[in-house]
Amino acid sequence: MPALAQPPALPALGLSAEHTATIGVSSGGYMAEQLAVAWPSRFEALGLVASGPWGCALGELGVALGQCMGQRHGTADLAAIDRRLQGYREQSRVGDADDLAELRVYLWHGDKDGTIDPAVGHAAVTQWQGWLADERQLQAVFHPDAGHGWPTTVESDIPLADCSEGGPPYLLDCHTDLAGDFLTWWLGALQPAEPPESAESAEQPESAEPAEFASDARLIAFDQREFDAKGLADTGFLYLPEACEQQQNTCKLVVAFHGCEMAVDDTDDEAIQPPAFAKASGLNRYAERLGLVVLYPQAEASLANPKGCWDWWGFSESTWQQDPLHDSRDGRQVSALMSMIDRLQQRP
Repeated sequence: MPALAQPPALPALGLSAEHTATIGVSSGGYMAEQLAVAWPSRFEALGLVASGPWGCALGELGVALGQCMGQRHGTADLAAIDRRLQGYREQSRVGDADDLAELRVYLWHGDKDGTIDPAVGHAAVTQWQGWLADERQLQAVFHPDAGHGWPTTVESDIPLADCSEGGPPYLLDCHTDLAGDFLTWWLGALQPAEPPESAESAEQPESAEPAEFASDARLIAFDQREFDAKGLADTGFLYLPEACEQQQNTCKLVVAFHGCEMAVDDTDDEAIQPPAFAKASGLNRYAERLGLVVLYPQAEASLANPKGCWDWWGFSESTWQQDPLHDSRDGRQVSALMSMIDRLQQRP
């Protein structure tokens, strides 16, 4: 089979550096949290979906499995995590407490989640309540009937998982527009998205508002290889509304992280296809109206990381390092991901 043609480089768009959010599901939630704690001054809002406390694994896979997914080894040790955070702060490896306290945090978890126990989500609530300046900056939703995954109302050719069962593709049919709820928490009241008009009424006057619904043509692949870090796939994706391609310094950025077993497969197909999460998260449908660029970085599966998770326990750091720095500014994946954000906020 001929080698795949690599997509173009991630563009410099001059996006607003003052309006940035990050959100993720499962391991992606842990990664979004790592970015926000490392660089809280760079983010306005954080979304945690089916995830848990920052630093939960304490750099150990056994802790990740036994306390941060299931509860076989007890609950997350928030006191030990706070000591880890304080040590990082003394070494300037995370942001200031005052900046962290200003974040807006949205947390969503299913009460029937069999992959990451709901108790882990409640531990994250406790953690963030202690860090934020005002408890009203935290919105926590525990869905009584939901399993593990990200709820969406996007209609596409992607079959959604049953809400209570969860599982692949980890996009849940819970009649819940999580993307809209998160964006509302971040940006304020949104107008509800309307279905696209029929072909008979497709013609719009020149003064018409931008399209409400996402177009797959605006979901573009980019080359992730220059952002070299263990565990990153060769290809990432970017939802780029036409208005944000043309109007620099006005558009906002949200960095959205998939969970395990949700990443792109860019090894076998002649044409690299966007993964289900990038197509059906629901974030893209608001992009045109809100002036919102959505970055979908992609992790890859490997022997050390067979399910293609983001590194929230330390696998991408050196094997001899006793205390991996994956959840700090010096983490390899964190550094690479922040470089992507820097590129998008750089003036063309």
